Amino acid sequence: MSNMIQFVANHDDLSTDKGFQFKFYCDKCRNGHMSRFQPNGVGIAGELMRAAGSLFGGLFSDAGNAAYHVQRAIGGKAHDEALEKAVLEGKQHFKQCTRCGHWVCPDVCWNSKAGLCEDCAPDEHEELASQQAQASREQIYTKTRQHDYTKELDFLNRGGIVQCQSCNAKLNPGQKFCPECGTPNATAQNKEKFCVDCGATMKADQRFCAECGSKQ
Repeated sequence: MSNMIQFVANHDDLSTDKGFQFKFYCDKCRNGHMSRFQPNGVGIAGELMRAAGSLFGGLFSDAGNAAYHVQRAIGGKAHDEALEKAVLEGKQHFKQCTRCGHWVCPDVCWNSKAGLCEDCAPDEHEELASQQAQASREQIYTKTRQHDYTKELDFLNRGGIVQCQSCNAKLNPGQKFCPECGTPNATAQNKEKFCVDCGATMKADQRFCAECGSKQ
């Protein structure tokens, strides 16, 4: 069974008491190949009969012995021979890289021009596209952080957060009416204003200047 070591690193044993079957996985991308089902006709009947005898012809304490016979029915020499055949079959569907020794699927992970797996010899066009995409992400990251998106924000909150009393929409302190529902902005209305004639300070609701009497 030394040739077993020369195949893929991972496989699933799907064998049952009916026969043997295995699934082998590409060492790089984990794509799989299912081997053909091999019926188990060597010694299985006798082993299963002995397993049944241990369960039903003896005591329940013989259950461990029955499990042993079931295991022998799907294991042993017949199982090893089936696995060896499956490996020989599976090798027809994988390529072995002479540089790293990995067995890979030919459709995704094999560079046919270089005769190596794509870990050892990446495809030029795929690698270029991958590096361009990575560089684009890095440049977008850098450029977006160079731009000041917050220069209009009042970090000291000197104007305060203003909300419409009717619909709770956010308002700029200087807005006289809510842009969503048209409700007057009480904060803006209560702000001070100045007389157009003498420049005296006035409240927003004053109609005449208290200093010069001018109508506003």
